[in-house]
Amino acid sequence: MERRTVITGMGWITPLGHDIDAVWKRLLAGESGVAATTLFDAATYPTTFSAQVKDFDPQRFIGAEAWKRHADANRNTQFALAAAELAWRDAGLAGIAAVDPTRVGIYLGGGEGAIDFDNFVDAALAGCRDDAGITIPLDAARWARRAMAILNAIREQEQEPNLPASHLAVRFDARGPNFNTLTACAASTQAIGEATQMIRRGDADVIISGGTHSMIHPLGVTGFNRLTALSTRNECPAKASRPFDRNRDGFVLGEGSGIIILESLDHARNRGADIKAEIIGYGSTADAFRITDIHDRGRGAIAAMRLAMENAGVGIDEIDYISAHGTGTAENDTIETLAIRSLFGDRAPRVPVSSIKSMMGHLIAAAGVVEVITCVLAIRDGVLPPTINYETPDPNCNLDYVPNHARKADVNVVLSNSFGFGGQNDTLVVRRFER
Repeated sequence: MERRTVITGMGWITPLGHDIDAVWKRLLAGESGVAATTLFDAATYPTTFSAQVKDFDPQRFIGAEAWKRHADANRNTQFALAAAELAWRDAGLAGIAAVDPTRVGIYLGGGEGAIDFDNFVDAALAGCRDDAGITIPLDAARWARRAMAILNAIREQEQEPNLPASHLAVRFDARGPNFNTLTACAASTQAIGEATQMIRRGDADVIISGGTHSMIHPLGVTGFNRLTALSTRNECPAKASRPFDRNRDGFVLGEGSGIIILESLDHARNRGADIKAEIIGYGSTADAFRITDIHDRGRGAIAAMRLAMENAGVGIDEIDYISAHGTGTAENDTIETLAIRSLFGDRAPRVPVSSIKSMMGHLIAAAGVVEVITCVLAIRDGVLPPTINYETPDPNCNLDYVPNHARKADVNVVLSNSFGFGGQNDTLVVRRFER
């Protein structure tokens, strides 16, 4: 018999803050975390703004002494360590000696960390210029000499996407299964889904899951600008992320981390944990279409939602709310709408759908988990977060997007969608915990 998987702890580091309830209050108020980019000089880029994490010091969360073991951690790992510390405490696990570390696992959707950009460029240029500064054909030996002199081996290692999970294992003495997935924007949703399956099978009793990412650096922004995926509404950054609005022009790049503590129901009950919600369904599919484009009829998205509901044993009439992927790109929003309408049929216009990316920006690998956390809070408080900046309806996006203002609602079962570059589609079903 499969074991039930419950959420007992939550933590996040986001562009709107770090405290669960304080950030939730800002989301319900429709506040934006988007502003001019300050992590690097973006003045000459097509997009000069982003949703950065602000006022962040990792030592505030894990303490100066513990921080010594993680002092070389990259920005994304710092976010994950802080969010996990908050979630671990929230779950009531801090200082619990009875938890068997060999039964504690990690499953992250962790993206690559920021590169040592200035030194990387310095080394690259050294290989293309002679001692007088004259441009020459690439001289690999000159490049290697300069790279060996200035590139930091630890910083190079720390940009690898598996490193956040490694740091978390050290921090929490988690000796069970340790996995990381990097399926672009779907990563942390997929991580939570796979972690749920692991607990159901009995592979672990506790899993630290979620995601972390920071791509607000020159290469990250350049790549998304070249794909024409980012909004260029530089004159008003707070208005730039506008999912489902007719005048949307791309997503806003964000950063941060969200971590949830998953446990088997028996393990949580045996230690008297406060159970916040239950993961009851997970669906994962691939479009098998193109590398960046979504299938034009939404076949992968439809299949992921259907599989998640079948796995949960719920029908379309039981879904009270859909947390949309809702990036604010012309393609994503239209096709996600089409997928929901195709699956839900006549009921589709009556199911509220909203996107917190309108306020939080797109946290890439960490996007799905922060949205799952808002689903849990929506269930807890009976209120739906809005899609802000929704001003002009799009005839191709014709659902109830909870426009601009939070809404009271009876929320018991929700879908949370994440659709990533490469055609990865992942959906979770989260339900109010029933004893």
